[in-house]
Amino acid sequence: MTEENHSTVTEFILGGLTNRPELQMPLFLLFLGIYMVTMVGNLGMITLTCLNRQLHKPMYFFLSNLSLVDICYSSVTTPKMLVNFVSQKNVISYAGCMSQLYFFLVFVIAECYMLTVMAYDRYVAICHPLLYNIIMSHTLCSLMVALVYTIGFTGSTMETGLMLKLSYCEHLINHYFCDIPPLMKLSCSSTYDVEMAIFFLAGFDIIFNSLVILVSYAFVLSSILCISSSEGRSKAFSTCSSHLAAVGLFYGSTAFMYLKPSTASSLAQENVASVFYTTVIPMLNPLIYSLRNKEVKTALQKTLTRKLLM
Repeated sequence: MTEENHSTVTEFILGGLTNRPELQMPLFLLFLGIYMVTMVGNLGMITLTCLNRQLHKPMYFFLSNLSLVDICYSSVTTPKMLVNFVSQKNVISYAGCMSQLYFFLVFVIAECYMLTVMAYDRYVAICHPLLYNIIMSHTLCSLMVALVYTIGFTGSTMETGLMLKLSYCEHLINHYFCDIPPLMKLSCSSTYDVEMAIFFLAGFDIIFNSLVILVSYAFVLSSILCISSSEGRSKAFSTCSSHLAAVGLFYGSTAFMYLKPSTASSLAQENVASVFYTTVIPMLNPLIYSLRNKEVKTALQKTLTRKLLM
């Protein structure tokens, strides 16, 4: 078949997570529960930040935006996956598939850069505490968040544009949503150039952000070790450990998916990695930050007390 600049299919069939009928309902209930916890946790974090003046700080401004990103990119994939668990034919149109891919990439890329911005915030807070309020002004924080979303939309436009150039002559996507690796396997045109371009784009996002985070935390660690009191060191480690846990979980799973040849892993491994960063991590992020943060727990207690007394 000759290569074309348009798709030869009008719809795709999503293979889902499993073909075993007896697992469909248990998985539906499991992921419905995860999605509900994700929505409640992240919306709760955003609401808590808005309602409590003691959380009107750059760190929580970035954290509330991270929660917004988690809500969005979990919502791009999970509702469709839940519908597919209870429907007979898991069909998605070509336009719907590419739209899902586009918005998924927007928020995944935004998550990468939001975590980097948060690492820079921790670097300034610990390494330059006296200048923190001057450096991390409201204007700078707003510009950084705007830049994160701009990079997300720009990167997604480039990568989705590359996928739109491919011709697709197979319908069955061996995955539960439209992602780059399973879509490339359906192409009847050469994917080498597209695969290399996406490899370098994704590689730049992951490696650049990882390096910035590592350098930031190298300076942070050096500053923490210079703190004389054990209580001060413990408090500084506590504020950074939550972010490091979130970074490790997210970058580990995304690097597994995108920084490898398309044939380097099994379908089961790809599904596990995808489930982890599309559904589990958005649920874990608010739990990680709230359970290990005294300010968040105090703000939650005050908010609940006020509501009970009203």
